[in-house]
Amino acid sequence: MRVAVSGSHGSGKSTLIEAFVENHPEYQHEPEAYELLEESFSAEPSAEDFFRQLECHIQQLEKYHSGDRVIIERSPADYVAYLKALVVLHRDNAARQLFDEASVLARKAIHSLDVIVFLSTRDVRSYVPDEEDLELRRAVNDILESLLLHDELDLLSSRSTVVVEASGTLEERIQLLEQVTQQR
Repeated sequence: MRVAVSGSHGSGKSTLIEAFVENHPEYQHEPEAYELLEESFSAEPSAEDFFRQLECHIQQLEKYHSGDRVIIERSPADYVAYLKALVVLHRDNAARQLFDEASVLARKAIHSLDVIVFLSTRDVRSYVPDEEDLELRRAVNDILESLLLHDELDLLSSRSTVVVEASGTLEERIQLLEQVTQQR
């Protein structure tokens, strides 16, 4: 099963994945694309940075096939959401064009996943420092919700990829992730 854990920064993706893989060593963990790229990104990422990360992410997805057991940090929709947030927040003039291109790429790539687990930040009770760009975090969370739960951009048109929202405590999120992987 090819599972992506989706959410804005500070939503608990890494924590959930680490806890899941600890109990399920048969799953390979693929880190976020920015960790794989040998580039250094500025403190305030640009639209080009997010687009390059999407391209790297798609290359990661292409390595896996139906039946492989992998859990991937982020989904193609995450990078689209960050680009759209840059447009909405008027932070990068290149974001509009790259958002359109990224949407096309994500629509094709998202079907390489069996499940996307969306971690909303609405119920995250942990402290997130101001340097984590809370305005961007909120915008990305809202956009991911519209992309994944309401399919605003028709990224999930064929419905071959299942999207579930995981909320609550880490234990509740792990339990949902385990249920989803056992059912499929």
